[in-house]
Amino acid sequence: MTAADRLALGRLGYGSAAVGNLYRAVDDESARELLDAAWDAGIRYYDTAPHYGLGLSERRLGAMLRRRPREEFVVSTKVGRLLVPDPDGATRRDDDLFEVPADHRRVWDFSEDGIRRSLEESLVRLGLDRVDVLYLHDVERSGDADQAVDSGVAALARMRDEGLVRAIGIGTKDLGAIERAVRTGALDLVMLPGRYTLLEAPAKDVVALCQERGVGIVNVAVFNSGLLATSEPGEDSRYEYQKVPGDKLQRARDLARACREFGVELPTAALQFSARHPAVVSVAVGADTPEQIRQNAERMRSPVPEELWQVLADRGLLP
Repeated sequence: MTAADRLALGRLGYGSAAVGNLYRAVDDESARELLDAAWDAGIRYYDTAPHYGLGLSERRLGAMLRRRPREEFVVSTKVGRLLVPDPDGATRRDDDLFEVPADHRRVWDFSEDGIRRSLEESLVRLGLDRVDVLYLHDVERSGDADQAVDSGVAALARMRDEGLVRAIGIGTKDLGAIERAVRTGALDLVMLPGRYTLLEAPAKDVVALCQERGVGIVNVAVFNSGLLATSEPGEDSRYEYQKVPGDKLQRARDLARACREFGVELPTAALQFSARHPAVVSVAVGADTPEQIRQNAERMRSPVPEELWQVLADRGLLP
């Protein structure tokens, strides 16, 4: 049994960037309702990061989890960015998608000292005595992905050996960095954002490598920035956080049409496809409202006819 199996992440997890004020401000009460809705929906795996709202996501997630039995949930956070106080920025908005004051700045640090310090500071924000999983985060944005992988994986492996965490992984869009990390033989998990979805699967070779090496995949961003999140994709849909290209929109519409023939909504098919590969151990999705969380949980449980996947394959619509 692999470390990913022992963790028992559950088929559906919650990515908590929204409670770090991603794109819009959320007050404490709304954030608490959102996280409580995830727990009430049966979700027991929660992912966060210092990056999300300059620590706000970790603080809010920790406040919810501290009210729950520790043995009943799995929590992951990430390393690679240290948060350094910046009092001069308190009157400015953070410039990295989050609606929070820029009272800290992010400093890249994939050294062992930096990674250990990052974990210590995350535990303070979370108010927990441990996290279960640590991921190297966004190595492709650090300026030297190869160095970040080499030093970061070695540091994480030592921390796991010391019992500081139960499992280690990497979360990045850079498929080359993922392959490099998996081939070290040290990883337990890969967090794969938007690279193995119903729309497209550029990571199919990496997914196969993970399966071969016994590395579990946590699939994230499975709606391709929202393009697959509605039953009727429109020209105002987003893809990779930008305006959707025409070819991607047409493919999404073709997928939606085929799903309707079987009485299945496109988001339901997208969510369940993202969990079908045997290497995928969990699918973690974000949500802005309690209703979205309940809807995602229901979509993951809804029956999808096996014939749908065959029809999509016959029409050349499976990635």
